[in-house]
Amino acid sequence: MFMVLLMVIAMSCDSKKGSFTDPRDGKVYETVTIGDQVWMAENLAYAPTSGNYWAFRDDTANVAIYGYMYDWLTAQDVCTPGWHLPDDDEWRKLSDFLGEDAGYKLKSTGTLEEGTGLWREPNSGSTNQTGFSALPAGRRNSNGVFGLLGTYGRWWSASDNISDYGRSYWVSNTSNRLHRDIFDKEMGLSVRCLMD
Repeated sequence: MFMVLLMVIAMSCDSKKGSFTDPRDGKVYETVTIGDQVWMAENLAYAPTSGNYWAFRDDTANVAIYGYMYDWLTAQDVCTPGWHLPDDDEWRKLSDFLGEDAGYKLKSTGTLEEGTGLWREPNSGSTNQTGFSALPAGRRNSNGVFGLLGTYGRWWSASDNISDYGRSYWVSNTSNRLHRDIFDKEMGLSVRCLMD
């Protein structure tokens, strides 16, 4: 019975990988199916014609690795047709499906110090079991200061909390969880699009 339970748990986190091409700029994105949701397996790197978005520390070389950061309002409409910015319920569905160790299952493995990844130590326990490949892209504060590269990955939700704050989700190098929070809508956070 115990072995059957372990097999069911292992199979419940199996993911299917795929890809799609953004018709707006021709960029190819990896995708991953987690439960019954299809997520982008990398941060969005689309440069919209309007709105606010930034490369980390305004260095476009960072876009190839971490994607762009968008303010909350720009994030609402930046996903390609057929995809959308996930709302609070959709993020919570992902978190509930993966359970208490969701952060470990979502984060890429290895550390900068070991030369095997982009996370700062400890990042222990991370397995990237889902193929979501969460990276520590940091954030851009509303005052224009960039920070937390290597320690946090943060993504906008389509849901807001109060007029100046949007809902977001994040993982860190020191935690096993997928955290839910609110941030100033003028901050720059990453975007992961979800298939419609």
